[in-house]
Amino acid sequence: MIKNYLLLVALLISSISFGQILAEDFDYGMTDGDLTAVSGGAWAQHSGTTLPVAYIATPSLTMAGYPSSGVGGHVTFNGSGAEDVNRSFATVSSGTVYGSALVNISAVGTGNYFLHFNSGGFRARVGARDDGGGGVQFGIGANTSTLVYGAASYSLNTTYLLVFSFNIDTGDSNLYVLSAVTPTEPAMPEATSNGGAGQAISAIAFRQSSNIPTVLVDGVRVATSWNEIMNNSSTPSVSIVTPADGTTFDPGTNSVDVTFTTQNIDLMVAGNQVNITVDANPTDADVSSPYTIPTTDGTTYNVTVELLENNMVVDTQMVSFSIASITQVSDITALRAGTIGGFYELTGEAIISYIVTENTRNQKYIQDSGAGILIDDTAGTLSAPLNIGDGIVGLQGQLSQFSGVLQFVPTANVPGASTTGNTLTPIDVTAAELATNGEVYESRLIRLLNVTFDGMDAGGMFADNTNYNVTENGGTDMTVCRVSFGDEDLIGTTIPADPANITGLGSEFNGTYQVFPRYASDIDTTLSTDEFGTTSFSIYPNPATGNTITITSASNNTKDVEVYSIIGKKVINTTITNTLDVTGLQSGVYVVKITENGKSATKKLVIK
Repeated sequence: MIKNYLLLVALLISSISFGQILAEDFDYGMTDGDLTAVSGGAWAQHSGTTLPVAYIATPSLTMAGYPSSGVGGHVTFNGSGAEDVNRSFATVSSGTVYGSALVNISAVGTGNYFLHFNSGGFRARVGARDDGGGGVQFGIGANTSTLVYGAASYSLNTTYLLVFSFNIDTGDSNLYVLSAVTPTEPAMPEATSNGGAGQAISAIAFRQSSNIPTVLVDGVRVATSWNEIMNNSSTPSVSIVTPADGTTFDPGTNSVDVTFTTQNIDLMVAGNQVNITVDANPTDADVSSPYTIPTTDGTTYNVTVELLENNMVVDTQMVSFSIASITQVSDITALRAGTIGGFYELTGEAIISYIVTENTRNQKYIQDSGAGILIDDTAGTLSAPLNIGDGIVGLQGQLSQFSGVLQFVPTANVPGASTTGNTLTPIDVTAAELATNGEVYESRLIRLLNVTFDGMDAGGMFADNTNYNVTENGGTDMTVCRVSFGDEDLIGTTIPADPANITGLGSEFNGTYQVFPRYASDIDTTLSTDEFGTTSFSIYPNPATGNTITITSASNNTKDVEVYSIIGKKVINTTITNTLDVTGLQSGVYVVKITENGKSATKKLVIK
């Protein structure tokens, strides 16, 4: 039978026999592109969202005698905070794992690592730095970003073979920099580092960050011996390319393709074939890649792939994956009580309070009457036109968390806005309340009352991505005002010295609660919040010249009144119907906070 193993058969050569685990030659055709896309998912993004690792179709990097020399193209990358990618392989739990790559560096900075084992719990981190004289030094860190660099200097724009190893049992990592292939492991490595023993190895990864080199990479190999790095195996083998073991697919996924590759076997010969078994189902014999498995929500699938030579099993690989189920919740409070990694549908309406336009994450803040949450939509799943004040119903996604902030990652689009033109009223919050109970206000529109910016900041200009400490007047309660939206008109305006109310979005950074103002108008130094809620208050006479003032409202019910000096000290705390005794107040400016029927407002009062 004629088998179609797709382009991956020739391109993604992998083996686990006799110590060889992976041989990646970056032979993905003649069209440049994003490595994760052109590899058909063999390389997966695990961090960062911008500046993908780029596949370049031609040329390849070469070194005489190296098995992965001169095949296909190469990859290139260099981006601070950009996309990090990895390719997984069969887990190695003991002994020494070797990795290698042809590397050509055209520019290098002060130093950082760009290549390592694993997509989490990094090991054998390989980096490069400027040697101070226009050359390159290479270094390694077993499990730390602080690298041990070798003393030798190497040239820019020159291809070297980097071989690095990690001993799982001892935590030792070694780095070798070769100008020519050597059949045996050199006695002295270029650099050595120790740490992180016991970490199983299951992936190789490229990392983009500040001060990494501008680098071309090709001929990546992984093995459990030096010999298998330097030589191709001749043993028949099969390797599962996708999905990665333990992958959880979104609810609604109707099928999953299992793609695999073979090496050192002619599948056109009778008795040479690949068989697949899914769970306890009968074995499907003599199959080709991709092999499609129909799926349903809430189910786990265990797949066994067998390679037969002369009707005898010569290699076996297994992979397990799941299709998530989706849980319906009626409001954001219930959504926030969900499990990180879980999939949910928000059946009630949420209102968009702010849309972040300065980054590529397509972030939107939404809230309902009880809670708020941040939508993080790097994939652009919500493609329907949506604006601030629009309502959304039926939002589906996955709960995640970043630096303590709960996020909702959409997995399906919505038809559009359920309602438009909605307005949201900020919740009055003190600095003490935000600092101690900020989880309640996370991703909700709040108004931080009567706070003063640090004297070192007052008079300066608001800058993007900057934290400003603010203190509740008359006390020691402090919280953080963070300027986070760099495309708004707040940037470059003057930081006030006077007390202010700050309207913005509640947020968090690893347990420190913050408020994110959006616009210049969110910093209000008048301390007047007339008609907060639905109740309007009047004070007269104002300025006051006698011993009493009158406070009226539409309903004229009992009112709780707090009066603060201009420096924030509470000087009156009482309950009245209409008349407030101000006999004890000296001449000056005060702030009056009035609460009636659960509605609050603050007004400025002048005593003559």
